[in-house]
Amino acid sequence: MMRLWGRKSSINVQKVLWCLSELGLEEGKNFERIDAGLHFGLNRTPEFLKLNPNGLVPTLEDGDLILWESNTIMRYLARQYDKQKRFPIDIASQYGSEKWLDWQVGTMWPALRTPFLGLTRVPAAERNYDAIRKSYQDTNSLLSLLDQTLANQKYCSGNQFHIGDIALALCVGRWILLHEAFPEETGPRADLKNINAWIKRLENETKYSEIAEKELNIVK
Repeated sequence: MMRLWGRKSSINVQKVLWCLSELGLEEGKNFERIDAGLHFGLNRTPEFLKLNPNGLVPTLEDGDLILWESNTIMRYLARQYDKQKRFPIDIASQYGSEKWLDWQVGTMWPALRTPFLGLTRVPAAERNYDAIRKSYQDTNSLLSLLDQTLANQKYCSGNQFHIGDIALALCVGRWILLHEAFPEETGPRADLKNINAWIKRLENETKYSEIAEKELNIVK
């Protein structure tokens, strides 16, 4: 049975869980999930480090294949297990999705990561509030690029849902929740109407609502 290492509250584990759900693969039936990371530990044990020397989650074992990096795991799952063609396979859709996957991990998440970790993992007395606010406002600007794209199409790569939407939507969810929980610290959240409509579409047409956090996972 396929095995996934990672806690459900991790944004990167959530990407994989959402992708698995869209493919009709169920925890306990089609794959085993093992809690790892943060208070669960395990990710620095010799057993885990043999699988993933980075000591991070998620990590996927599928037979003899071992994968880490959440976007790569989603690419693999879509290629290997999408028997019902949940995700479009035409070149334009596939690489339209690919560019947003790279943008999410290389451009948008580095900006959002500063306020997310700063407000949920760092004690209040140690927070750099100037950096938190600046990075949140930078995220506003970055997400305006996605909003422009969604003005002309339903999803990130066209008019069909793809794995790029998974990675983007989970970040957008945290962007929204951060402002709801810490409005003074983040500063204003941009009113991006096309992103708002896209999130509603995901709630209605995909497994987004089953996976996305309803409140911030804040470590006291």
